[in-house]
Amino acid sequence: MERSGTIAAMLATPPFAYDATAVRPPWESLAAGMRAAIEDRLASPVVGARTAGAGFTSGFAAVLTTAAGEQVFVKAARSADQRHLCDWYAHEALVTAALPAAVRAPRPLWTLATPDWFVLCAEAVVPGRTPTLPWQEAELAATLDAWAEAAAALAHPTRALLDLKLPALAPMVADEFGGWRWIAEGRVPMPEWAEPARPRLAALAALEASAPSLVAPTGPNLMHCDLRLDNVIIDASGEAWLCDWNWLCHGPAWFDTAVLLITAHAGGLDADALWSTHPTARGVPTGALDAALAALSGYFLTRSAAPPNDAAPTVRQHQRWHGEAALSWLSARQGWR
Repeated sequence: MERSGTIAAMLATPPFAYDATAVRPPWESLAAGMRAAIEDRLASPVVGARTAGAGFTSGFAAVLTTAAGEQVFVKAARSADQRHLCDWYAHEALVTAALPAAVRAPRPLWTLATPDWFVLCAEAVVPGRTPTLPWQEAELAATLDAWAEAAAALAHPTRALLDLKLPALAPMVADEFGGWRWIAEGRVPMPEWAEPARPRLAALAALEASAPSLVAPTGPNLMHCDLRLDNVIIDASGEAWLCDWNWLCHGPAWFDTAVLLITAHAGGLDADALWSTHPTARGVPTGALDAALAALSGYFLTRSAAPPNDAAPTVRQHQRWHGEAALSWLSARQGWR
């Protein structure tokens, strides 16, 4: 299955910037009482606020600088119309507080719950930025190293993490990653930008169907479950920090590695070589990577055809770009023309 010129042109970099995907309220727009409550917890007035541009939610998120010179990262959501974000932030606070020390992730400092708001204050990676695309090899290496260290630690979860009764990846893949099968069964239409895949639809559906059993947990090991490049921060020394841990679940670390390397393939790097040498890929079942790429490409491409999302205007472009890149990598591995 040959890539069309349009797909090839879109792959190197996405048609948007990953550090400018979110539509978030500025600090000044928060209710005066909420700002006062945050400043009270910080024990110092806020004199600067740098709104986070990355992400696909509309919750408040910013690096705040206080008059005392402290810098922290604060997320906040309204219970009236952002209940799901309040729940996510509360869960993230529990997860990040329980992560093993070897996981390079910002830790929570405090939370604040009122009848109208939930606030999470965490360590800030300052200065820090979203990785450059196409990936710079040093930044990708730092990210893969940070993930290897985190995955090794998460293979033996802390009791605090186990006590959270986290879900497993396999049921999620079975329930939500069936895009190619749904197209083959006529349950959803083939997105027009996925039409080049139609001759391979049966093979894609079969690969996708094998994914749930291949990602079934074989022990207590945990995975990030959302290891996108915009959930990575590169600090001033070039080290990578892994963020947004609210989807932590039981499953194989190699699945997260595959998700991350989709964007490496898109940028022209040898994703197969990076995959084969990463510690998380050791002992992976035969066919696991191809099954994951089939499931991920079907997931992203079918969701990219959904109506626009005002809270995240670029999310459909993100899904399409990831879906086409995953399909391109799978096609190269399968020798499809």
